[in-house]
Amino acid sequence: MEKIKLAVIFGGKSSEYPVSLHSTASLLRQINRERYELHTIGISKTGDWFLYHGSIDDLEHDHWLSHPDNQPIGLACTDKHHGFFILHEDQVNEPIEIDCVFPVLHGKNGEDGTLQGMLELMQIPYVGCGHMSSAICMDKEMTHIVCERANVPCAPYMAVYEQCVTDEKALYQKAADKLKVPFFVKSCNAGSSFGVHKVHDFDEFTAALKDAFYHDGKGKVILEATIEGFEIGCAVMGNDELFVGSVDEIEIGQEFFDYEGKYEMRDSAIYCPARISKELFQQAQQLAQRAYRAMNCKGMTRVDMFVTKENTIVFNELNTIPGFTATSRYPTMMKEAGIAFPDLIDRLINLAME
Repeated sequence: MEKIKLAVIFGGKSSEYPVSLHSTASLLRQINRERYELHTIGISKTGDWFLYHGSIDDLEHDHWLSHPDNQPIGLACTDKHHGFFILHEDQVNEPIEIDCVFPVLHGKNGEDGTLQGMLELMQIPYVGCGHMSSAICMDKEMTHIVCERANVPCAPYMAVYEQCVTDEKALYQKAADKLKVPFFVKSCNAGSSFGVHKVHDFDEFTAALKDAFYHDGKGKVILEATIEGFEIGCAVMGNDELFVGSVDEIEIGQEFFDYEGKYEMRDSAIYCPARISKELFQQAQQLAQRAYRAMNCKGMTRVDMFVTKENTIVFNELNTIPGFTATSRYPTMMKEAGIAFPDLIDRLINLAME
């Protein structure tokens, strides 16, 4: 059987660049190499694209960019070639034909619809949500608007645009009245808890607002009410027909699941399956499917939710390219549902090529 020409893209101009390296290394160690002709493409922090020929270890530990065999590449957006060109200074550029792309980029410039739109212009199938779905899932205000319209229960919130902030004291008071203190300040377009703060007073609010605008990069943040309870997640996969994975539960020692908690498991623990009743488990799976459909997701998404003290479930957010190490939440929930990591990779690629 002819191998599928698969490009795995990693790195990127994003604060989540290091997360991408770990996810990509894990995927490359687990993928069925008898099925794929692999082309590993790295994007530097400055946005340069290279065909990478080095080891997985060097990639994972961020030594890949200095590899002597790296080759700069460009995009092939023609009817004749679907893929990339190796760029040579003194000779004709060499085409790299690609059947499918597996983007393993988290956050801005990789998960927010920009890469997805580019791949659609190149007429190349790719794993994950389309450009529109990726964009609205990345933007927390748009996610609220669409999900609330679809009757998916969300936390009360306010959107704040940087150019409209003229009186921080008045803004804080308005948020305190509507959302109650403490409430959250979140970057609208960042992941991995960058720019997320739980604020208890005005001084914390001003510092949090500044940091959230910095990490957002587009001048928009949301203020969100605190949901008393704990966080759960559900892995969903599919295009027309959906496969719903298990539900996991996050136990934290801090006030929220921050970057250190997510990637260093500092004062945090994850339980899969979640330690909740069968009824709540099923409700979580159903709500995850509703959010997936409302946001027009394809391929895969991890849906994050809260279980309140009243044992109700409230939607939090969607991650269209979730962490992809062997111990990350999405693969773990799928493994608990009976799909091993190599099989999960194959299924996602099959969905992309439908």
